[in-house]
Amino acid sequence: MLDTGANSHANLMNQTYRHQRLIYDLSRKYYLFGRDHLIAGLAPKEGSHVLEIACGTGRNLQVAAQKYPHCAFYGLDISSEMLRSAQDKLGEKVQLAQADACHFDGANLFNRPHFDRVFISYGISMIPEWEAALSMAFAHLAPGGELHVVDFSDQHGWPRWFGTALNKWLRKFHVSPRMSLAPVLSEIAREAGAGARHHQLYRGYAQYGVVQKRR
Repeated sequence: MLDTGANSHANLMNQTYRHQRLIYDLSRKYYLFGRDHLIAGLAPKEGSHVLEIACGTGRNLQVAAQKYPHCAFYGLDISSEMLRSAQDKLGEKVQLAQADACHFDGANLFNRPHFDRVFISYGISMIPEWEAALSMAFAHLAPGGELHVVDFSDQHGWPRWFGTALNKWLRKFHVSPRMSLAPVLSEIAREAGAGARHHQLYRGYAQYGVVQKRR
């Protein structure tokens, strides 16, 4: 069950994507750059368990499951509408659940408390309490596991008009790029004695961060 705040956000996401989900994969391929870069960077070992938070329509899980066929995949999203598309796309190949990224229990959802890889692709920019979501994701890592995050950046390598137009468009979908992703990941890593890295992609169009949990 979602709490009151999460239920309100779920309703907002359902209203936003009830119809958008039908064209989501077709339209988003033109501007959600870096998703496949992240999937390649996961590089899980055979037999690994991989969780995507804010899995949306399941596009990333479908690509990852094809790339790493000897791993088990799981996905959660707060939007039941998006999960309808994910379920249609993935069938029984991936375990899916509706849950709040900031407050979930992998053991209850998937009978698995920890995962070897957890990733969030263009999700933190849509989660109001995104720092809490990152902390929750990190808490679900197995020893030696990795959290991978890709999302919009500050567009510093692009003309100013481009960044202005992009951000205006993103606000229509309740998307807010998180410019403090790097220090937030570094703080999570510091508190846990873990390692973190972060770099820009495509001249600052996107940013990509990884935190690895100690063994």
